[in-house]
Amino acid sequence: MSDMTSTADEAIIEATLDLLAEGSTVETLSIEAIAARAGVGKATIYRRWPGKDALLLDALRRLRGVVPQPAGYSVRDDLVLLVGAVGRHIDPRAARIMPCLVPEVNRSPDHYQLYQNIIEPRRQLMREVLRRGIRTGELRADLDVEVAMALLTGPMLMQRMLRWHPELDERILPERVVDGVLEGIGPR
Repeated sequence: MSDMTSTADEAIIEATLDLLAEGSTVETLSIEAIAARAGVGKATIYRRWPGKDALLLDALRRLRGVVPQPAGYSVRDDLVLLVGAVGRHIDPRAARIMPCLVPEVNRSPDHYQLYQNIIEPRRQLMREVLRRGIRTGELRADLDVEVAMALLTGPMLMQRMLRWHPELDERILPERVVDGVLEGIGPR
């Protein structure tokens, strides 16, 4: 990839995120507006992405950051790593973008699928860690993996998206959540 191509890609992604952070909805966001903000032609965007949804997928993946990779030594430590990444964004625009996407995800099957495409690789990593814990005996054999994932991720999402409890220390919350859940899903 040439420097010119990567510069254009970067400008397009940044323009998309900026427009969303400034209040454009997924519905009102247009390729024309993105092209104008990025300083490129619409054709430049369409050469890189087949349409707005593909561009949004890449932009929102960027916003989410790199998926942390569990080390595989301890189910507890791997869960703390993954739970700590729930709702955490490196990009400050995420605080303005993500809450605005929730209603759109609930209203539109296409946007719901877009969200699922972004989040599923993260869920799959957690599933793998939980299944490994079942195999090694660190977790109950009858564990409902999907419910366990909801128990682990729900508190972090509530705290990070809604600042549900102002006195909870987010630096240690992942450990507290994992340890609390492990007491319930550990072997008896």
